[in-house]
Amino acid sequence: MSHPDDTIAAIATPIGEGGIGIIRISGRDSLAVAAEMFRPISGVPVHGLPTHTAHYGFALDSITEESIDDGVVTVFRKPRSYTGEDSVEISCHGGIVPLRRVLESALRAGARLAEPGEFTKRAFLNGRLDLAQAEAVLDIVRARTDEALRVARRQFQGVLSTRIRMLREKLLAIIAHIEASIDFPEDVEEPQSIAETIQDAMSHVAALLETADRGRIYREGIQAVIAGRTNVGKSSLLNALVRESRAIVTPIPGTTRDIIEETINIRGIPIRTIDTAGVRETQDEIERIGVDRARQTVEDADLVLAVLDAAQGFTPEDREWLSGLADKKFIVVLNKSDLVRESEAAEIVQEVQAWLEKNIPFGVGVVKTAAPSNEGIVELEDAIAEKVLAGGVSPSEGAIVSNVRHRRALEEARSSLEHALETAQSETPPDLVTIDLKAALDALGSIIGETVSDDVIDRIFTEFCIGK
Repeated sequence: MSHPDDTIAAIATPIGEGGIGIIRISGRDSLAVAAEMFRPISGVPVHGLPTHTAHYGFALDSITEESIDDGVVTVFRKPRSYTGEDSVEISCHGGIVPLRRVLESALRAGARLAEPGEFTKRAFLNGRLDLAQAEAVLDIVRARTDEALRVARRQFQGVLSTRIRMLREKLLAIIAHIEASIDFPEDVEEPQSIAETIQDAMSHVAALLETADRGRIYREGIQAVIAGRTNVGKSSLLNALVRESRAIVTPIPGTTRDIIEETINIRGIPIRTIDTAGVRETQDEIERIGVDRARQTVEDADLVLAVLDAAQGFTPEDREWLSGLADKKFIVVLNKSDLVRESEAAEIVQEVQAWLEKNIPFGVGVVKTAAPSNEGIVELEDAIAEKVLAGGVSPSEGAIVSNVRHRRALEEARSSLEHALETAQSETPPDLVTIDLKAALDALGSIIGETVSDDVIDRIFTEFCIGK
């Protein structure tokens, strides 16, 4: 069984071929373990090396002292290390065999294999990171766009944690005042003054919750489905968005018979874009399966790019199909606009917009494109970003809530503050307000790890890879 005093080791770089691979060792005996299986050419044993220095030498089999590989050992003495413990990193050639053998040597020298996320978990337990910052480490590793990385980096730097701590200080001040006023009733503030302070805290919680949808989008991305009737240019549109020939394009209806996925980056938003089979009645068994999958994919989509064919005009089939999207977030794409006169394309756009305004309860944009020549693709990307973010602020403008766990904690805090406000505005004794205020305090504390169970902590770090 694992123990927090164990010395742990793991490969910290992806398995495979590479110029460099890193074995990370951390714990009370990490320097002694490294000294058993690494010899600096300087002759100074690893446990005698100063902190934050790197030294060339040889990784050895800790039993036979056979040379495994040459490399560099870097020493980090506590508390100025990632984990807050004595730590060592051994950099050697990044092949599967040398990395495995160096790790095995460390394990035979007294370390045990680290559990998933155990290095970062120790950084949290040793006070090097709070829980929100620790979770941001995983978000940094998984970031798929520059904006997703910026969101994760700001959380890692403590921007969200600072906001949470400020909120907790406000609540603690209210609780302290109420509890002190029990002993000094002549100094009790008017209930309305307490209520105003609670309302101020609620406004801060609400401001963070307003960022949650955008934060989730940057962290997790969205699923956008390209859908429409057969031969309207869906595959060409996917190729234009991906900037390569990802899908087969022919003038034959029914060419695409299954869904094709590709992840793209639009204005910093990771978007899993899916090309689907054309929606039509068919006797072809294979194509029919593709059509059924297309319909299900549209149902599951965060955003639908509803493609129409400008050369065919706005047909009754288009109207019927768009009616089925009334409860979805979608953008109409008038493709093949280069096959008709500009004035004719403008008339079709007006016709589609008029129909949408009459039949769809929320605003839907129409974008003209000619996919093979990339005409209108930039405008379509702008429309997608606007639709997804709904005009929200960019990640650089402040703290953004991107984690579902954080969002739920903030919602719990908001609910408790609402109850506290009701109590403060009623005729009940002021000390009863503290019950809900403490519940809000605990909810906020769970975000940064000050009031969170061991089970939650363990569950969070099991999502990490071994070595991080």
